[in-house]
Amino acid sequence: MTAMIYQGGCLCGQIRFEARGPAANPHTCSCKLCQRHSGALTVAWVEFPREQVSWTGPGGAPATYRSSDYSSRAFCSQCGSSLGAIDDEPTIALLLGTFDSNNRKALMPTHHSFSGKRPRWWQAGVAP
Repeated sequence: MTAMIYQGGCLCGQIRFEARGPAANPHTCSCKLCQRHSGALTVAWVEFPREQVSWTGPGGAPATYRSSDYSSRAFCSQCGSSLGAIDDEPTIALLLGTFDSNNRKALMPTHHSFSGKRPRWWQAGVAP
């Protein structure tokens, strides 16, 4: 059986990636770090072991910002696109919006983290 291959990248194309499946822990998150990193109230993530992700674009690996005591946020230094998080654990979490084909069933979020951090008007009945 061959592993799934996922590709994606930033807005300008300088940072490209190839991630080999299986994808793990697809979820959405509304924590304050995710909100500030993306500018969105909620982001959708999927995780891969670090050794399963290759940076393939002309810009090489993304720039990073140390956002917590266990993780750095990844972004393109050219166009500013948020790409994901590179954890100290051997995990890279990629934002689903950066994938070329993000409609694959294996990428569908299975749970939501920090739903209490969404604005009250969202918690009052607007779909997640």
